[in-house]
Amino acid sequence: MRYLAAYLLCTLGGKTNPTAEDIEKVLSSVGIDADKQRIKLVLEKLKGKNVEEVIAQGSKKLAALPAAGPAAPAAGATPTVVKDDKPAAKEEAKKEEKKGKDKEEEEDDDMGFGLFD
Repeated sequence: MRYLAAYLLCTLGGKTNPTAEDIEKVLSSVGIDADKQRIKLVLEKLKGKNVEEVIAQGSKKLAALPAAGPAAPAAGATPTVVKDDKPAAKEEAKKEEKKGKDKEEEEDDDMGFGLFD
């Protein structure tokens, strides 16, 4: 995905046909070691294609996929209300979470130097 993103960034920068060096330059600018085989694969797949057309075709394919959301309730169905019988457990979990944060802060204080030393 990062190789494709680098290719697209190159095209946004004005290069109609980015080279492997262009993609490597983009990736190295953000500290990623480029894999030449993956760059070669991206260049082969996109060779001679218009990026805007490829994006449009991909968007059509994504639109055809079903949504991954939950099914809608049937018309006239009454929603079920779930009551939480354990509010005390939530409070205890919050207290323990705060204690964990305090320990982390204490560990930071023991680094051996202060902010203004």
